[in-house]
Amino acid sequence: MDENKKSADKISQTYQNFKIDKDYKSVYFFLKENGFSENFITNLRKQAGFILINKNVANTASALKKSDVLSVISNPNRKTTIMQCILPLDIVFEDAYYLLINKPSGLSTMPNKSHYTNNLAGAICYYMSQKDPNFTLRVVNRLDKDTSGLVLVAKSALALKELSSFEKKYHAICEGIIDKDMVVDQPILTTQENGINNRKRVISPDGQKATTYIRPLKQLNNNFSLIELILVHGRTHQIRVHLSSIGHPLLGDELYGSKSPKIDHTALICKEVSFYHPYLKKTLSFSAPYPDDFKLIIEE
Repeated sequence: MDENKKSADKISQTYQNFKIDKDYKSVYFFLKENGFSENFITNLRKQAGFILINKNVANTASALKKSDVLSVISNPNRKTTIMQCILPLDIVFEDAYYLLINKPSGLSTMPNKSHYTNNLAGAICYYMSQKDPNFTLRVVNRLDKDTSGLVLVAKSALALKELSSFEKKYHAICEGIIDKDMVVDQPILTTQENGINNRKRVISPDGQKATTYIRPLKQLNNNFSLIELILVHGRTHQIRVHLSSIGHPLLGDELYGSKSPKIDHTALICKEVSFYHPYLKKTLSFSAPYPDDFKLIIEE
């Protein structure tokens, strides 16, 4: 057997194939022209067999001719080595490319000092390790610990790169009555104390641009409103900061509002997501149900 093909056979991961439509000086130039990051290309160089041309082992310096078939390993990055944990996952959708999970409130998305051993990332890594021992975690949208709702994971670097038109809609219960559409366009700044980021963000002209679209859905009892929110920029705490700035803090938001006897966390959910699936070649849309404590307030 040809040695090049033998090396390729040792690679257990999946490839994405590209039919080349013109001559290229090298694989590198093709990858750069098609939007691959320098980091991705660097990782492709780490092992023979990560790049194939017409099923033969190649490298980033190899020339490409029109009608060649270039095969690129889907996951050249090092596998994620965070501490795994066994937690139930509410899987809304899964295929070979993406994993969509409905995260409960109270569960941190990523490991941190307070939630090092139990977090969504660790649970995903455990789940995926049963399917792919080389799995690299790529969370498309991270949610705060107290925010429930839909979290999308790309199963490979290529799946993440090809993802487009990813849109999210949040639902929230806020204090006070909002009875008309609103737009909050205020920059958000992360301040520091003794070189350490403060947890609480502030509105400041020195901050990063942030825009939030607000649409009222229902006026609730006890002077609350159910609202829909769409973020343009997605800064840390953006919804919480913007709602507080207009006098309508999230219900249960102790940092930007006040503690509530009705709910023990911020009343916020990533309710809907939609994205164009590049391999199925269609837009997929999903919606998560309201958590029980959220639903009780709406139905009062």
